[in-house]
Amino acid sequence: MAVQPYISFNGNCREAVEFYVQVFGTETPQIMTFGDMPPEPNFSLPEEAKTLIMHTSLNINGSTVMFSDVFSGMGMPFIAGNNISLTIVSKDIDEIKSSFSKLKEGGTISMDLQETFWSKCYGSLTDKYGIPWQFSHDSGEMAM
Repeated sequence: MAVQPYISFNGNCREAVEFYVQVFGTETPQIMTFGDMPPEPNFSLPEEAKTLIMHTSLNINGSTVMFSDVFSGMGMPFIAGNNISLTIVSKDIDEIKSSFSKLKEGGTISMDLQETFWSKCYGSLTDKYGIPWQFSHDSGEMAM
């Protein structure tokens, strides 16, 4: 179980990732946009958000670094300086549940552990020290 940085951008994630591909000589990554999400009947995605990056990652010198855009319409305001979280991606759901349970003590849950369209077990929180964390089950089907 590795800890991976997750960096959020204010609408310029694609530009940043293309830059990092050149800087570090990595392969061009697969990119999932917000427009690629399955439709949600209770939420209409604004047209301008559909091309924003929901998730992508690069292997930079042996480390996985993940990236996304944020937009205020999904309740995720961009705040420079608070746009990096630490992410645990594991094949062991019990390990995810245990770590999440311990880190939530004294912290604030942003999204309780639950099944999403990209993970059988995903959740996010900010620990009691103000560090944002994300947890995601790796089924091997989709690269987070």
